[in-house]
Amino acid sequence: MKEQLNLGFIGLGVMGEPMSINLARKSGQPVHVYDRAADAVARVVAQGGQAAASVADVAGHSDIVFLSLPSIDQVESVVDEILASPKRPGMIVDMSTSDVARTRALAARLREAGIGFVDAPVARTKQAAVAGTLMISVGGSEADVARLRPMLECMGSDVLHCGDTGSGQILKILNNMMVFMTVNALAEVLTIGRRSGMDGEKLFELLSQGSADSFVLRNHGMKSMAKDEFPEKTFPLTYAIKDASLALALADSADFKPHIAQYAHDLMCRARDAGYAQNYHPVTVKLIDGRG
Repeated sequence: MKEQLNLGFIGLGVMGEPMSINLARKSGQPVHVYDRAADAVARVVAQGGQAAASVADVAGHSDIVFLSLPSIDQVESVVDEILASPKRPGMIVDMSTSDVARTRALAARLREAGIGFVDAPVARTKQAAVAGTLMISVGGSEADVARLRPMLECMGSDVLHCGDTGSGQILKILNNMMVFMTVNALAEVLTIGRRSGMDGEKLFELLSQGSADSFVLRNHGMKSMAKDEFPEKTFPLTYAIKDASLALALADSADFKPHIAQYAHDLMCRARDAGYAQNYHPVTVKLIDGRG
């Protein structure tokens, strides 16, 4: 028999809004939602969510609260509000991309307050969030992950248990760092190909048929870089720089100095400073090929 729960969802941004809609429509459980943007709350309510007036209101009505927030700073702030609430949930699930050390410290703090904690950051695109086909990397106990899996599968097609607390963040951060480094490699290949007289779209189409094929080639490369299209509000450089900074902090905590990852981070910072802060992050190709 399915466990009957009241769920909460705080943070209805680019990813959080479609995620919360899928949770409300598929879970069969009440989902209490809150965001400072009233229009986002209204859209989720129209799809089956229940509006909450505040963080404390969500906490008071929910057994499990999901968070989808810009960074660990906002996560910690919301957790402070939850801890100050008259009624608290039994578990918090952070689906944001957050610093590993601070995630683990937050989990320990919540355990002392009698609240469970699981990190479950998401990967893939806004379209995947809408379709419910996100990759969700989860850090937590076997029992907690088993309990959460039916809910997480409402939002993602690939729910990966990575290990104990913080492991979900490690996988997500390194996944994104690998994407950023691959984008730079594709940018150099594209630049050489174009300067040698080959059409960029044709080059990437043919490379996808051989051993150079990859998810990043087919998506970032073929759909954006080869077409020279870098729209705003599609995982902009500011988001990518945040994630790359988390990867560098993780490397530092492991007493390792990466070279390729550092280059990717620094290049994105240069592109941001050149005026591309809100553009889709593969826009770094413009600096690599000399246009930036």
